[in-house]
Amino acid sequence: MGRIGLVVSDLVLSFMWIWAGVLVNILVHGVLGLRKDTTGDIVRFGFSIISMFVFAFLQKVTNGGLFNPLTALASGVSGGFGSFVFSVLVRIPVEVLGSILAVKHVIHVFPEIGKGPKLNVAIHHGALTEGILTFFIVILSKGLTRKIPGSFYMKTWITSVAKLSLHVLGSDLTGGCMNPGAVMGWAYARGEHITKEHLLVYWLGPMKATLLAVWFFNVVFKPLTEDKQEKPKAKAE
Repeated sequence: MGRIGLVVSDLVLSFMWIWAGVLVNILVHGVLGLRKDTTGDIVRFGFSIISMFVFAFLQKVTNGGLFNPLTALASGVSGGFGSFVFSVLVRIPVEVLGSILAVKHVIHVFPEIGKGPKLNVAIHHGALTEGILTFFIVILSKGLTRKIPGSFYMKTWITSVAKLSLHVLGSDLTGGCMNPGAVMGWAYARGEHITKEHLLVYWLGPMKATLLAVWFFNVVFKPLTEDKQEKPKAKAE
């Protein structure tokens, strides 16, 4: 699939990701009638993991379609200058556009739906929270691509549980989003997409953390994984 195909995939997956989150909440709290208590949360987490498996499969089918600007940024940085420029100037804006279109559609279909994540702490505290959560999930994601090659289900399971756990840790503070594109969609609908709060917490903090995580992984972990891969070859020879 060429670059045009990737861009189209990014737009569609970003649109679908917003809708998936909304539909999970409607299914759990509307259709099943579960309250926002322990039981309701467990059921919602189960459906969320299923949703993440579906999107992981869609990413595989589309040969790299993405719905999170942070993933696109990490991929662009690792892929060289051309890939970085393509990610920043094309893929990330398209993913944001997909999220905005999805939120507009959601609000049109379900006017009573929620208004997305809200910051419940000071701006710098929120930026630090989103940054730390992003740092760990990027490190984990990059590590899994090397540690468990070819094991799609195992990698998806570990990543899904990790993302869900980090989301829970940050949910009461910032929403535990780790996806500035999705947050941008809801913020745009509220007219808050250019506020200092939104830009610092949901864009600057996570993007700096992504760049730091990629650099940290390449310096600390990449040489270790490469050495382990070279040793078996040497023995075979």
